[in-house]
Amino acid sequence: MTTITVAKGDGIGPEIMDATLRILFAAGAKINVEEVEVGEKVYLAGNTAGIAKSSWDIIRKNKIFLKAPITTPQGGGYKSLNVTTRKFLGLYANIRPCMSLHPFVKTKHPVMDIVIIRENEEDLYAGIEHQQTDEVVQCLKLISRPGCEKIVRYAFEYARAYNRKKVTCFTKDNIMKQTDGLFHQVFDEIGKEYPEIEQEHWIIDIGAAKLADTPEAFDVIVMPNLYGDVLSDVAAQITGSVGLAGSANIGEECAMFEAIHGSAPKRAGQNVANPSGLLQGAIMMLNHIGQSDIAEKVQNAWLRTIEEGKHTNDIYKEGVSKQKLSTSGFADAIIENLGKKPTLFHEAVYAGGKPLQLPAYKRKTAQKKELIGTDIFVHWSGTDPDELAKKIGKLSNNQVELTMITNRGIKVWPDGFSETFCTDHWRCRFKTSNGTNMDKKQIIELLRIAEQEGIDTIKTENLYSFEGRHAFSLGQGQ
Repeated sequence: MTTITVAKGDGIGPEIMDATLRILFAAGAKINVEEVEVGEKVYLAGNTAGIAKSSWDIIRKNKIFLKAPITTPQGGGYKSLNVTTRKFLGLYANIRPCMSLHPFVKTKHPVMDIVIIRENEEDLYAGIEHQQTDEVVQCLKLISRPGCEKIVRYAFEYARAYNRKKVTCFTKDNIMKQTDGLFHQVFDEIGKEYPEIEQEHWIIDIGAAKLADTPEAFDVIVMPNLYGDVLSDVAAQITGSVGLAGSANIGEECAMFEAIHGSAPKRAGQNVANPSGLLQGAIMMLNHIGQSDIAEKVQNAWLRTIEEGKHTNDIYKEGVSKQKLSTSGFADAIIENLGKKPTLFHEAVYAGGKPLQLPAYKRKTAQKKELIGTDIFVHWSGTDPDELAKKIGKLSNNQVELTMITNRGIKVWPDGFSETFCTDHWRCRFKTSNGTNMDKKQIIELLRIAEQEGIDTIKTENLYSFEGRHAFSLGQGQ
């Protein structure tokens, strides 16, 4: 028996959670439920996190969290509980199955059956942003080796556990050679441990186009956070409806399962909402806690109900559907079909599956790291890079010299083009004159001279080599 934490959420949340739990218990799920309150009421009571400490304690104790959609009030500085939960609990993997239900749910892709596995904690979603000049703001994209290794390994282990044949990686490493390059590199490294699984990599833009046009070409897709966020919704929509999809958020200790749709407050209390998204999340939960036989029974009963034409209002269609059901009525129909198998859809087969047990990340031996230069970012309202080079070139001496200036990444000095538009945000790269390593005292001296010369420095970025490999980007055009 597994004790799970349940939050019924806001809007349609209580209705679809009640329907989902009724189905699980009718199917024989070996779970106990401990309920917590999160969401709108907690926010409006003055808690900007939307969750009380006592609720966190319960979630952390039970490890398994089944959550209905919540409402985050507009304004007031309220934080997204979904993002907070994923980060606080270390839920590094988001799993989004997207399967078409043709012909009962309209779609242009009747044989689509993919799973998107998205890194859940880092990338641009670290949320580290700064305004640096009048004209430029920045958002830091953070990609870590532990983050890459955990999500990529999870994707391959998922494919192996669920008999998937191919894992595809999407990145933009032709442009972001350090960050997305690391993700692609780790994919290739770990993929060697799974020779029985077909592997491929696509640049995200053409990969997204292929996904939208020919999703049947893919099976499991693993991506960094932002790409996965966007494309998991695209994939769910092109199967026929975002409202039918569930997701799992998996960490080394805890896991959260949910529908991907919102709380739909305008539909609350009307007994018309479709509980399928939350039910799909609950089925993933059952697999995660080792009750795959129950997950299989529920999924097959749900598929049988869909193909019998017993539908809620959101997917009901004259000539295709046979019966329009309420939320509770749809749950009753699924319960009646427990033990039955679909006749048109592929039967779900999970029984005998074990929860995925991934090894904990082990930190690699530290590499030889050498400081070989620095980028000094400057707020300067001029427009002529040659003028800036003369001004900031005063920082050069017989040990350190200015080697490049870029503006929004494009090299504008030396040998820049007059046609290049420049903002007031400049990157000035300094390296040692004789090619030796740089001392941090030299960087401090550069900043001291810049202050003395009235140059508005914003920040610095150290330029390192690791094991002799330059670990920083060149200027575009360099």
